[in-house]
Amino acid sequence: MKRTKKKKRVAGDKVNLFIYGSLRDPKIFESVCGRSFTRKSQKTDEWTLLAEPAFLAGHKKVSPDNVYFYAVATPGSKIEGFIIYDVPAEAMAEIDKYEGKRYERQTIRVHTGRGLVTAQAYLVSPEAMKKHFGDRFHVNLIHELWLRKRIERFLKKRTRPGEKSVDAELERLAVRELLATTERDLVITHYRSDAVSDYYLEHELNRPIPSIKPLYDDLEASKYIKNYLALVVKQVLLNQLDERIQANFRFELEHMRSSERYFKRSVSLLIALQIMNNNVSAVEMIVRRSLQAMPFRRHDLIDYVKYAVRAARSLFDARVAEAHLNAIRSNFQPGLVPMGCEIEMSNVGAAVVEPGATAEQKNDPVYDCFRYFCDFQLDVLSWKLGGYIDDNSGSDERTRRQGFLEMAPGRLNVAMELSRPATACPWLLNQLINEITAFYGVHPHSLHLSFQLRKLQLGKQKTLPLGFVKCLLVLGGGTEVNKMGRLWVSRMGHDEITRQSDTAEAGSEELVFARTSERRWFVGAGEVGDKTPLSATTHVQQYKFIRLEQRANYEPLIMCLKGLQLGYNPADYLTAEQLKKSAKLRREYEELKNWSASPVEIGHKMIRSFLKTVRDGLMNEGHRRLAHQQHYIEWALAAIDMRLRTFNEQLTSRD
Repeated sequence: MKRTKKKKRVAGDKVNLFIYGSLRDPKIFESVCGRSFTRKSQKTDEWTLLAEPAFLAGHKKVSPDNVYFYAVATPGSKIEGFIIYDVPAEAMAEIDKYEGKRYERQTIRVHTGRGLVTAQAYLVSPEAMKKHFGDRFHVNLIHELWLRKRIERFLKKRTRPGEKSVDAELERLAVRELLATTERDLVITHYRSDAVSDYYLEHELNRPIPSIKPLYDDLEASKYIKNYLALVVKQVLLNQLDERIQANFRFELEHMRSSERYFKRSVSLLIALQIMNNNVSAVEMIVRRSLQAMPFRRHDLIDYVKYAVRAARSLFDARVAEAHLNAIRSNFQPGLVPMGCEIEMSNVGAAVVEPGATAEQKNDPVYDCFRYFCDFQLDVLSWKLGGYIDDNSGSDERTRRQGFLEMAPGRLNVAMELSRPATACPWLLNQLINEITAFYGVHPHSLHLSFQLRKLQLGKQKTLPLGFVKCLLVLGGGTEVNKMGRLWVSRMGHDEITRQSDTAEAGSEELVFARTSERRWFVGAGEVGDKTPLSATTHVQQYKFIRLEQRANYEPLIMCLKGLQLGYNPADYLTAEQLKKSAKLRREYEELKNWSASPVEIGHKMIRSFLKTVRDGLMNEGHRRLAHQQHYIEWALAAIDMRLRTFNEQLTSRD
């Protein structure tokens, strides 16, 4: 990017100014230079200047001192701010004084809604940042890496202090695995408050090492101990692979994220999962040897974690990891809509949360429906994948409970109102779903897909037409042949997405098909204006009707739901309140239940209307522009069309 140093200007000159830090606050801007700004051209005058959103490409915004923002040249990055038009020379002179000696005013070009515009901006060089802050300004070191180094120092003092043996280092790494969620929470606290005192850090980390020895004398629990320990070893192997991938390919992984708001481990976890799933025999051998070498009655949880930490070294090969990374890069298709998923698995299906289910129906000989998940610290060990046991109670207490094994990459707390979207790439999200399902080896049950809503969509959502709902159920509702030899929609047929309402009067039923909910994306300081993470609130539309299957291709469905959300803006479907207020919706709901049990063909006109709506949304994802390549959109539409037509043909062939 061509840049020139500031030139001496004569009085009366006016310049355009790109602002990206504290000056974006109109009150600060006015207090500094005596002018205000507005985005409405009709309200401008001599003292109120016109402002417009703009991007400065090739730069990254950092705040190593947690006080000022600095724009540092970084290929592949961009900074969002405002361009202020026609700032007079006397105002610029005051801004020069405000910005101080650490910045250098330079001429740059920024991207606006009307194209490239020349402007002035206060920038710094990497050399200047290095001089003033050392390495702290790189990759948010002040926020995260520096804190992690302090945690590492604490563990060295606490775990076998002064000992430098290999076994001592393995034990420190194992303790760190068992404190993983505490470390995560410390990082979040650091983002919120800008500092974590040594006293607070030590108070939080100074916890007893968890033990599973009390379970050895529990006759019920002892039946499942080996299975849980095998899962612990696998989970730690996965975590250690992820850490090594992060350490070896930090630069490449950072440049694959279009924004800091996305979960930074989605790609590294996918690579780790692929390595594990492609080397099943090697993983099984490690697990088997760990159980043979360490009979559980003579060992504790920390010993198995240490074994897995050591064994992970044999699984990691930088060349293999790089090959996976290159394959992901070649398929990477990021759009503009942040997305996430929740993957539910259960060896006994929906019976695991059904109040009336018998003990026989809930008989899971492998994990006892994950009753001892927290005893083995698996909620801690699986935090990167958002591991949690969902018993449909909504409780986040660490108590023994039976329920679905649920994974949600990017979830930072159980309630999931604090999280990061997993990705904006449909291909990557599909790969994560498949690899997670394969890794845990628990019977797949259901899949929830989440799409972030744009602000303009809120309050304008519309109830889906019945024909569109039928199309979606065909695409993801688990169409299969029932006991009578007829095709049906299994998620509806098994009453897995119908429930008795909690809020309406007793006996009222609702369809848990799609719901809008509030989320607080944990984005880090400065990523949403100057707001703190907890005020960076967004809304998502979560689709809950989807059947989870082994190695199914969900990429066309993900594209379909995204296009539908952008092209139609669907509302909740169907809440008890909606059904109570609308006789039309009650009739449609009854029709939908009858159709799901005994489907008939979906009309070609309805299919065309459905596809057109999806296409319109995808074609305008980039605010009346394409966010994906045209041929990728056409592939997705063709796959959706083929699935709907195949369904119709299957119905015809069975009649």
